[in-house]
Amino acid sequence: MNLSGIREYFPVLNQEINGHPLVYLDSAATSQKPVQVLEAVKRYYEMDNANVHRGVHTLGSRATDAYEGARDKVRGFLNARHPEEIIFTRGTTTALNLVAASYARAVCREGDEIVITPMEHHSNLIPWQQVARVTGATLKYIPLQPDGTMTLEDAEATITSNTKIVSATYVSNVLGVINPIKELAAIAHRNGAVMVVDGAQSTPHMKVDVQDLDCDFYAFSGHKMCAPTGIGALYGKKELLEKMEPVEFGGEMIDHVDLHESTWKELPWRFEGGTPIIAGAVGLGAAIDFLSEIGMDAIAEHEHRLTAYAMDRMSEIEDLVIYGPREHRAGLVTFNLGDIHAHDVSTVLDTKGIAIRAGHHCCQPLMRWLKASSTARASFYLYNTEDEIDRLVSALNQTKEFFDHAIG
Repeated sequence: MNLSGIREYFPVLNQEINGHPLVYLDSAATSQKPVQVLEAVKRYYEMDNANVHRGVHTLGSRATDAYEGARDKVRGFLNARHPEEIIFTRGTTTALNLVAASYARAVCREGDEIVITPMEHHSNLIPWQQVARVTGATLKYIPLQPDGTMTLEDAEATITSNTKIVSATYVSNVLGVINPIKELAAIAHRNGAVMVVDGAQSTPHMKVDVQDLDCDFYAFSGHKMCAPTGIGALYGKKELLEKMEPVEFGGEMIDHVDLHESTWKELPWRFEGGTPIIAGAVGLGAAIDFLSEIGMDAIAEHEHRLTAYAMDRMSEIEDLVIYGPREHRAGLVTFNLGDIHAHDVSTVLDTKGIAIRAGHHCCQPLMRWLKASSTARASFYLYNTEDEIDRLVSALNQTKEFFDHAIG
């Protein structure tokens, strides 16, 4: 990777915050956008802005081609079999809610089980709580090891013939754990269950092959992978999507409407009611082109090096606790610095131009498991450097000295 060349594509990085060059270490919350994506969205609005699938005029045809072209780019990026297996959504949250509301509520009954993990983001926890509440199904959790990982033995013991849904994050947004999704899917299928994957933190950072994983549903957000906010997608196996009913009703998703009944369009449009997020899809397609040109393997390797370097450097800081496994982890480090509240750490770092995340990271049950009210998190992406990690470590040492002096 030509790191200096890549950074030039991100204009937001060329600024100072509080008198310091910006160090952006919050890509797990949202990534920055390259000029290729910004220009693609701008070009759509300047030259091709029209509604899709409706007008037969030139602008309408261009917009439709761009929108459906983006769908096929997502298909290729995930290695799905068919474009109609890709449903555009507002993001991971909407995609997971669609599976829960349309598929799970239809198949789950009292006595059935839904299996997830304690490390799930609220977006992959609360929808399953609601399904269990409405259907009478039981919500079960695969236990975690002391380092935050799970074992396949525990998964085998938790998933039973009564399990209808297994849902897990591919990469934990707190622990950095990379879960064994392919093996979990095999266990789920042996027990007659379907495998749902929260891909919000995996899709931007590693090569994803839904056919190889053999997952049944896979959700992700565009804004974490250099695309605009408000766009994402749900992958679903065609045979499952065809059995599902839409959960939003109105224009565009219908085939025939009478005074008292209606029928739905074929896949994927039955799940995309109303005017879709056209510009977002265009931007997502441009982001996929950008990431694919660099290469997902190269991005993963770069982040692996950065994370190993960050773990080594941050481990040198006295009283700093790092959460999650040491090895086989994604590009983020979640930590606490002694008794200093994570919000205070983040505030001090911001005065030095360093942006990190602080809080419960939409993982309150996991925070309780960690026995921490909140944590700080530095997350890395293709545009970050070892020099920026050095600046982070220096700032953390200064933060500790400041609070030690203030308390003393």
